[in-house]
Amino acid sequence: MNIPEGNLDLVAVGETLIDFISVAEADHLAEAATFTRYLGGSPANIAVNVSRLGGRAAVVSKVGGAAFSQFVRTELQRYGVCTDFMVSDPEARTSMVFVTRSQRTPDFEVFRDADFRLAPGELAVEAIARARVVHASTFAASREPCRSTIRLAFRLAQEAGKLISFDPNYSPRIWPDKTEAVGVMRDLYRYATLTKPSLDDAERLLGPGLSPEKYISHFHELGPRLVILTMGRDGILMSEAGKLLGHVPARPLTVADATGAGDSFWAGFLVALLDGNPIERCVLFAREVVEAKLTNVGPLPDWVTRDAIYQRLAAQPSSASS
Repeated sequence: MNIPEGNLDLVAVGETLIDFISVAEADHLAEAATFTRYLGGSPANIAVNVSRLGGRAAVVSKVGGAAFSQFVRTELQRYGVCTDFMVSDPEARTSMVFVTRSQRTPDFEVFRDADFRLAPGELAVEAIARARVVHASTFAASREPCRSTIRLAFRLAQEAGKLISFDPNYSPRIWPDKTEAVGVMRDLYRYATLTKPSLDDAERLLGPGLSPEKYISHFHELGPRLVILTMGRDGILMSEAGKLLGHVPARPLTVADATGAGDSFWAGFLVALLDGNPIERCVLFAREVVEAKLTNVGPLPDWVTRDAIYQRLAAQPSSASS
């Protein structure tokens, strides 16, 4: 896979919002009483983690005009993410999500406003031109005008030869009209070069009961050359151009917080990919990152750096199987 030039490793287009994560572990929000505020939104989380791992990341998004928007900007800047391409709307409120801290897929409730209002005319074309990877999520594409903004970003990125990453994090609670969702995702996947569905994502989008290999085949048919399927305790499958590259097993660990785990994995994978590593090594790098996230509540712990992850990999034999 050709790695494009650019002085921004990642430009994430889509939602920047606030996650209120329950202090106590809970399976359902009804059981949660106290919450802690964190920077949230899948594209924003990936941008933060790329920056934490030594890459240069920027966010293109819309927030409100009050205190919560300043919190979002301050947090992004604290982690080294470029906020020059963000838009503030004084008439809107920064979107927020209440989430349970859980070892399983978290329960959540979303209050959306500013994030989906990002319009095509507000897209910073300069950001796309400077990017090596342009990334967006299904969450962000679920409503207009942000959907059209993502389509424009992907088209410009494709014309410029950038890598295009699309997250199929479909949820019927965010996008109740599944027929519309599938149609929009098919359209956006025409531009994508890589994608990372989880097994949960695949089942929600394509229906339950298929083999992991069949899910991967379906994603390739939508367009992406590279498909990485994460399967929780069953590990990770890698496929490029329709050919399975192998399986990386998951390792046993005690989960403290699953929120943002997929974003941590994908950030690690993208950093390793842009470093020129083969796909298996990118997945092994990403596995180290996501394990650090799963065993920590909130963001990645401070010890997680690009050098630290590579040092951990150097001390381990390859664990992928074909």
